[in-house]
Amino acid sequence: MKLLALLTRLGFAAIACAVLALVGLQYARAVARNVALAHALDRTRDDVSRLETRRAEQLRTIRRLRDPHGAIPEIHDRLHQVAPGEAIIYLRGVATPGPLP
Repeated sequence: MKLLALLTRLGFAAIACAVLALVGLQYARAVARNVALAHALDRTRDDVSRLETRRAEQLRTIRRLRDPHGAIPEIHDRLHQVAPGEAIIYLRGVATPGPLP
């Protein structure tokens, strides 16, 4: 009888250990998946932020180019065209001024 009781207890302990191991593995997989999803979410948020900044810059450029006074410098820079009586002067090797002390 004592041997049967001991074997029964060992059997229940083995089953309990197996269940705990399976629960632990499932928990570890869930945690690993959550960590991976958190990293993906951070990357997506960074992408959204970067794209929103780019969109705002593009909207500013569009507004500037719709105004004739804002489009003139762009025409000069990209198309190298000037109005009558104007001239473009190209400078090479000129250092840009730094911040004042």
